[in-house]
Amino acid sequence: MTKKWYNYIVTIDENSAGAQNPASAPKLGGQKSASQSVAEIAADVAPEPKFTSPVSDPTSFEEIYRAAEIPAAPQGYSILKVAQMLESEHIRTLSSDVKRSTVLVALDAAGVNIKDVIQDAVQRDRALDGYERVQQRALNELETTKTKENNQIQADIDRYVTEQRAKMQANSDAISRERERFSGWKLKKQQEEKKIADTVGYFVSENPITTGDVNATPPDSKSVRKS
Repeated sequence: MTKKWYNYIVTIDENSAGAQNPASAPKLGGQKSASQSVAEIAADVAPEPKFTSPVSDPTSFEEIYRAAEIPAAPQGYSILKVAQMLESEHIRTLSSDVKRSTVLVALDAAGVNIKDVIQDAVQRDRALDGYERVQQRALNELETTKTKENNQIQADIDRYVTEQRAKMQANSDAISRERERFSGWKLKKQQEEKKIADTVGYFVSENPITTGDVNATPPDSKSVRKS
């Protein structure tokens, strides 16, 4: 499938171009349509470029083109050079027909076939598309790897949280058991102290035996007399 900007350079309005200068407006494929000519040119270009060296800076298109081993354009007239020509201050304000004819005349004078320029454009486009696929594959692989790592980390976190919560629950259960045991012991202790105090009370006027909670505020001493 060709792109519109290929046709921008290739398509020639026979009436307007012929009226200005028939000899200066070479066509692709004689009487063939522009779309047919572009398709034939594109067919001569390898569908998928092979990157023979790593690209250290993906933002550098020139480095991508070098890695894809795009051959040098004849006389240096690559599609990028033609793009600069079209943006030249001398012709950029002119109509599309005049700009096209001017560039074609310049190429003809330099001995450059417009087919070679279009092939250069197709090669660069396929190099960019190919490198996009390379980056997409790298992104997909990274996403798969990191997602797997994240899932493993989350599983480890969940397992750790479960283990720590179990330990916390075990600690709480141990505290509850000990509190219950201690409460039972204090009850028996108070019963024991009461028995002792009652016994001592028969023989003293002031009972020295304590029967309450050791942490409670001590009550005023009262004499305990035997009935």
